[in-house]
Amino acid sequence: MALIYISVGSNIDRDVNIRGGVRAMAEHFGALTLSSVYESEAVGFTGDPFYNMVVAAETDLAIDDCVALLKHIEEQFGRLRGAEKFCGRTLDLDLLTYDQLICQQPVELPRGEITENAFVLWPLAEIAPEQIHPATRQSYAELWQAYNKSQKLWPIDFSWSD
Repeated sequence: MALIYISVGSNIDRDVNIRGGVRAMAEHFGALTLSSVYESEAVGFTGDPFYNMVVAAETDLAIDDCVALLKHIEEQFGRLRGAEKFCGRTLDLDLLTYDQLICQQPVELPRGEITENAFVLWPLAEIAPEQIHPATRQSYAELWQAYNKSQKLWPIDFSWSD
């Protein structure tokens, strides 16, 4: 079983899509470890604020099958392919890491967003503080402690019931 981390984000019907996306992942992966839900300003474009979190799971799926499953879940929640990179999202699920693998294909792992975006690094450091980033060889807690980019982000009270 591979230990995977997945970033989850939404700025369109945020509550509904975050809840639904997490439920769909639980149906496929089983037990999940969930970070807190954070609210952040849109990064790279002007838009509604996002809800973001990170999910940990274990899987027997190969990387490409895991990515295909995440894309399928996104599409179930109205994600449109081919939209511009920086725009609103009903649901955005990105595979961040797959064990300690470093690769460029079928996707870049570990994802560059881990060290670039507070909305990925803070929730990852919350649920996996002692885990080691495959490329930097630092723990996620160390990376978060040293993070010095200016991004507005705050944890929120999130209701998991509809």
